[in-house]
Amino acid sequence: MAPKDPARTLKALGYGTPPALAPLTYPGRPITTPALLLGDELHDLTIQDALTDVLKDRTPVLAVGSNASPAQIAHKLTRLSLPVRVPMIPVRTRGIGIGCSAHIGRNGYVAAAPYPDPGAALTLVVTWLDEVQLKAVDATELPNYRRVAVPDAPVPGLQLYVSEYGVLTDPATGGAPRPGGGDQAALLTALLRRSPALLALLGPTPDDWVRRAAASPAAREEGTRLLRETGYQTAHWPR
Repeated sequence: MAPKDPARTLKALGYGTPPALAPLTYPGRPITTPALLLGDELHDLTIQDALTDVLKDRTPVLAVGSNASPAQIAHKLTRLSLPVRVPMIPVRTRGIGIGCSAHIGRNGYVAAAPYPDPGAALTLVVTWLDEVQLKAVDATELPNYRRVAVPDAPVPGLQLYVSEYGVLTDPATGGAPRPGGGDQAALLTALLRRSPALLALLGPTPDDWVRRAAASPAAREEGTRLLRETGYQTAHWPR
């Protein structure tokens, strides 16, 4: 294990507060180079390290949202008192688009979710989780997401969380999936402007939305229903 280095802490490196605790920062800042998350520190990961014992007995899971942020992964594991030692490696992918899950999550935000897109070519982060970590992250995703194998994966055994609600499509673009993973406040503002019912339930501002949704399962359920009733349809990952 690398020695403790104050310059390598997530705070010092600018990764900030996890989106789970600051919903309007969703999806958080992702890593951009191979890294090893150790507690609250982030260390460089060489390919040689990755090919020796670092990735041994771990499951690669592709992140399309906040799981690409080391701050979010560290938060998910530390709140369960689990060791935080997670390799995180950007990988070039094809055929996977990033949309918005057609539901409101427990932290109040509208999270990203993948959908099949034959023309997509994106660099996304793969987190390599051991058996205990994988079960813990699964628990944070269920029942809103399910973990599936990635077809034609660039990494053997690659997994992916897909939304049980599908992704939002946008009538303004002829029913194409609405892009996800961007500015959360801008997304919520657009949804509030389109729906007087959502505005009455969760508005008038994105701050109000995340505060009210995080505090009330009933508000999240009703908000999710309203997303479907205000012109948005959903596109699902095939089973």
